[in-house]
Amino acid sequence: MNLEGVEKTMLLTLFAKAQHSQEKNHKFYDKKAIEVISKIDYDFTLANKDRKMKMGVIGRTIVLDDMVSDYIKKHPHSTIINIASGMDTRFNRLDNELIRWYNVDLENSAKFRLRYIEDHERVKTLAYSAMDEKWTHEIKIESGNVLIIIEGLTMYLQEKDVSDILEIINSNFRNCTIFMEMMPPTSVEKTKEISVEETNSEFTWGLQKGYELLDLNPNFKWICDVNLFDGVNKYKPVTKLFTWIPAIRNRMDYIAVLEK
Repeated sequence: MNLEGVEKTMLLTLFAKAQHSQEKNHKFYDKKAIEVISKIDYDFTLANKDRKMKMGVIGRTIVLDDMVSDYIKKHPHSTIINIASGMDTRFNRLDNELIRWYNVDLENSAKFRLRYIEDHERVKTLAYSAMDEKWTHEIKIESGNVLIIIEGLTMYLQEKDVSDILEIINSNFRNCTIFMEMMPPTSVEKTKEISVEETNSEFTWGLQKGYELLDLNPNFKWICDVNLFDGVNKYKPVTKLFTWIPAIRNRMDYIAVLEK
């Protein structure tokens, strides 16, 4: 194991998906996650106890799987770019045998990923920081439809970093859709996830509403925000009793949808 700090969080999300997939009433089934977790030597004791982390990962996965699946149905030959991909296995769950998929992550994380999850003729892993424009030079677009997924990243960055990522996308893609996970500022300050803290990682930045991203780069159009409680409610319907309450709902992460 040669992962450090935030890099280790990609194991936590994979563990949560593998564990959920083996539940009786799972809402998604991730065979690849189960397979990979069985091969990784890591102490998941705290991750197993971290209900808040697991609930967030499951809710986010349900929401994003639905959103990405809908996008693929509308654009079956699309190019999908997964920034800060970690050990993500969404391609394995949603592949329609036509899409092209790129995983972009830091060199150490990318190398670790490739030990357990091999590239595919339509999947390529690129070892770059999201703030390094060079990753865009390796993207081959065979159709005009480009989807960029930024999941589990922005809350660990600073505003300048997110601004740089948006400008890199703006400068290199004529038309695209972005699904970007955001964390509200209150949650950045107050959310505690024991398994994340164990990795010496901390949340550093967020925005309350997705349209605030246009203050960082006005070249995009804000479409909507999708609250991750929508996924949690599908997983645990009883949560509908309280997740509609604004004071609670406004503290949950959401997916900001931008278009250019």
